[in-house]
Amino acid sequence: MKEGTSWQYQRVLLQADFDRFARLTGDDNPIHCDPAFARRSHFGATVAHGMMLYSCIAKGLTEFVGPGVRQIEQSLMFSHPTFVHDPITISLSVAAVDGDGVLGILTEVSKPGPDGAVLPTATGRTRVVPAGVAMPVMSPLTASGETGDSMLFGLRPGMSAGDERTFTLADLEEYGNLSGDRNPLLREGAKPAPMLPGPLLAGMFSDLLGTRLPGRGTGWMKQSLRFLRPAHPGEQLRASVSVTRLRADKELVNLATRIKHASGELVCDGEALVLVRNLENKSDNKSDYS
Repeated sequence: MKEGTSWQYQRVLLQADFDRFARLTGDDNPIHCDPAFARRSHFGATVAHGMMLYSCIAKGLTEFVGPGVRQIEQSLMFSHPTFVHDPITISLSVAAVDGDGVLGILTEVSKPGPDGAVLPTATGRTRVVPAGVAMPVMSPLTASGETGDSMLFGLRPGMSAGDERTFTLADLEEYGNLSGDRNPLLREGAKPAPMLPGPLLAGMFSDLLGTRLPGRGTGWMKQSLRFLRPAHPGEQLRASVSVTRLRADKELVNLATRIKHASGELVCDGEALVLVRNLENKSDNKSDYS
């Protein structure tokens, strides 16, 4: 595959899709699932989960790069919301081909804007390993070390929340049906075992961020992800999010996001930037978090 090669497809998401993704991930954040709450927010209507848009990108990668493709990194910036019935276009373009065969691909989800303009809703970049190419050795992300405010809506640097989950083959099947991603690595019978895709793994962050820390009403602005080793159905995984920086003037929160095997091995490392303007309870002192 050469630099500059591109591909795209289109889709329209429905409220039923938002609701199914909420059930699959546990993220029933009201900005996605409660039209009355969403109307009172600055969005004005329910919006798609960020990881649902990511799942549309993952489906595109399977069809663009080919069956058996594996993601090792993904960055996403959510610059405009995706509403119910918005016709979205998922665009992929090869930006780099490493000497070892790993591809750097620009990823974009967009929708029509006013006066014929194109509004990007989820833009970023991924690195993928095509089938037959050796997996590179991956290392964790380096912490930014930024500083910020000491308090925002009861949130403080160092606060964390976590949860455990063991995905099933039924979860993987529902993900495939909802996203349309038919990568054979995700299917029952894959050798040595079916893999959990990035959007489903990162859905654990979606659940924690949107329902616990910072909490219901949180809006996702950016997410970086690095996949260090595979995870499979039947394995116990623990996801955690930890506040690293507060910016009270912009109502923004940075959090470290990690998933580990029960053995303690790091599966996914990343960082999130979220907007807390629409938090359901801004007076909560979050005293139940570490």
